[in-house]
Amino acid sequence: MPIVKNSDLPTYHRLIDEGRPVLRNSRAIHQDIRELHIGFLNLMPDAALQATERQFFRLIGESNRIAQIYIHPFTLPVFERGEEAQEHIDQYYDKFEELKEQGLDALIVTGANEETNPHVSKLETWGPLKEVLEWAYDHVSSTICCCLAAHALMTYYYNEEPYWRETKRLGVFSHRVLDREHPLVRGMNTRLDVPHSRFSEISEEQFLRAGMKVLIRSKEAGVHMAVSKDGFRQICFQGHPEYDMFSLLKEYKRDIGWYQDGVLESYPEMPRHYFGPQSKILLDELKEKILKGEKAEFPEDEITPLLENSWADSARSMISSWIGHVYQVTNVDRQKQFMDGIDPDNPLGI
Repeated sequence: MPIVKNSDLPTYHRLIDEGRPVLRNSRAIHQDIRELHIGFLNLMPDAALQATERQFFRLIGESNRIAQIYIHPFTLPVFERGEEAQEHIDQYYDKFEELKEQGLDALIVTGANEETNPHVSKLETWGPLKEVLEWAYDHVSSTICCCLAAHALMTYYYNEEPYWRETKRLGVFSHRVLDREHPLVRGMNTRLDVPHSRFSEISEEQFLRAGMKVLIRSKEAGVHMAVSKDGFRQICFQGHPEYDMFSLLKEYKRDIGWYQDGVLESYPEMPRHYFGPQSKILLDELKEKILKGEKAEFPEDEITPLLENSWADSARSMISSWIGHVYQVTNVDRQKQFMDGIDPDNPLGI
């Protein structure tokens, strides 16, 4: 949360000139302190439905120590659910129509699993998502679209469809902050790691052609974070800052299982920049045995203690900044998008 300018101390003026988050006293005395309500649209398939919940809820909770945040999970009928997943949704998830009536301050949208449904941007499959994104643009202060949801947003709003990679973008990649003065990334580490996992991709040229601003990019993995022209109302994440330390390990194990079951034609490539030397030796031995047709167990228990998490702090910093700015600009009335005096075309006053 921002500090309040409660005097004419020169330091306040210096911070304001630098674009730092300082709340003027005239606004502070009229600002009602209340909880935030964030929608969480979970489009992950059954196997990852609850794991994705935990990852995002954990990231949001650990990124905030002041505001009370209510997270409202919901989903859309974009594919058929299994019995267990549908029971979970029926018992714990909200209905989008009810959330529209109550109002939300902000929204996070997860992607779907492109291995099970590669047509992530096809309107006949993802039409309900288009409706949510259109509603959110005019009713919540900011929407974060993650991975394939970002690709759907780029397709619907900007006519920039993702292209399909020949190999899977999988691993933990080094990134740099391009605009260090943008409020959403100011003060972050200027070099940071982000996990990626996808076949489809939106290039930097496509983001720029759409008029979006690229904030975080990797020379090897491409764009991670881009924002709409207004700087805040639409945010795209191509990477997975929500991943826990074991996510890529479990995904690689799954892919190897798919290869053994004949789902994948080729043995999956190892995630890049994720496993250390000792883990690579164990996994190379596993690959050799499998390719020879020998029986072999995935060495999960041996590898797990060797893993390192190099992205969690940066992920919390990003989400913390986002939550803080949502709190500063959203209206106390959940039915209204912004506080009085906030310019929708420049909510952060950049």
